[in-house]
Amino acid sequence: MTSLLAGSLDAGTSPLEQLPIERLRARTSMKWRAYPADVLPLWVAEMDVPLAPPVADALHAAIDAGDTGYPAGAGYALAVRDYAALYWDWHGLDPGRTAIVPDVMMGIAETLRLVTSPGDPVVVCAPVYPPFYAFTKSAGRTVIEAPLDADGRLDLDALGRALAAARAMSGRAALLLSNPHNPTGVAHTRAELEAVAAAAAQHQVRVISDEIHAPLVLPGAQFTPYLSVNGAESAFALISASKAWNLAGLKAALLIAGPDAAKDLRRLPEEVSHGPSHLGVIAHTAAFLHGHPWLTSLLAGLAANRDLLGELLAAHLPQIRCRPPEATYLAWLDCRALGLHDPHATADDHIVSDLAGPARMFLDRARVALSSGHVFGHGGAGFVRLNFATSPAILRQAIQRMGDAARAQN
Repeated sequence: MTSLLAGSLDAGTSPLEQLPIERLRARTSMKWRAYPADVLPLWVAEMDVPLAPPVADALHAAIDAGDTGYPAGAGYALAVRDYAALYWDWHGLDPGRTAIVPDVMMGIAETLRLVTSPGDPVVVCAPVYPPFYAFTKSAGRTVIEAPLDADGRLDLDALGRALAAARAMSGRAALLLSNPHNPTGVAHTRAELEAVAAAAAQHQVRVISDEIHAPLVLPGAQFTPYLSVNGAESAFALISASKAWNLAGLKAALLIAGPDAAKDLRRLPEEVSHGPSHLGVIAHTAAFLHGHPWLTSLLAGLAANRDLLGELLAAHLPQIRCRPPEATYLAWLDCRALGLHDPHATADDHIVSDLAGPARMFLDRARVALSSGHVFGHGGAGFVRLNFATSPAILRQAIQRMGDAARAQN
């Protein structure tokens, strides 16, 4: 396998093709250390790419200057504001209604504390990113699921029922929105988001939109910031460069309040601002200011890998169904035809690192690590989430192995 995957390519290629597997296996991050060396890791949302040069340059300059103190200033917010105006045609981001938080999920937890009380309901659109469950429960809130429709998109009728149930439970309720949606890769349309805003206003439910994958919308789709839609004035959004520029280890995210949520943002505890890393703020700011050319090359590689994945599944795993994602680098694979899933497994029964059904089989028999669908909540049993932000060579090797394992299983 090493000879197949080895060899670096020139700088003009996609970032996904610039690192041989030997260099990737030398990494000490979770993706490459959670499993033995014979496993191809396509699970956690880390990308197999080098650091974007503008980000690396900014970090090197800070290190050379000894600039490793406490973060300060509005540079991060200004960078996101300018990026949003240029690439999303959103001109409503006011840096005065922002706060830097350690990361998106910590920002969500702190925002839940601002707009809800212990025991209050929080609606999630399942299947959805597993930490939505864990962080909500850790904050002492109650999860209510609004299932997605059969196409993996928002089911507005189901969402309306869930919001009504949440409002009936308590005077204060929230909706956690994944925009774009993880794991289905759906980029919600403006019409969909305006319908969400109208339903939330009708039931007096506060919306918190996780927009960490916002820069990762693939050709053929468009990202719509939730705070840019009519009716979202009382909502919050969180964004960072973490996913798009592979900066999960450099902690910093931006919490953005709508105009009618500014008074709530002012109640954010001062100590929350102590969590972000100064180097993280520098890195994320540089990504939004100067990282778009690198991102453009990355997106071209991700789109090519998305197409390649479809071809490989058709050739090696025709039983598996996958709607091509519109955004993210995550593919939601329907493996129920393999007959390996437990339909009763839910996010309530297992922790995020647990594997069941097809994910367990592919790890044990194919030596490919995937995220198990059951931890994503309602509708996730029998699915796996695959991270295709890797080299085409690794992707080919992984799907070939998975196909061999599925044939041996039968």
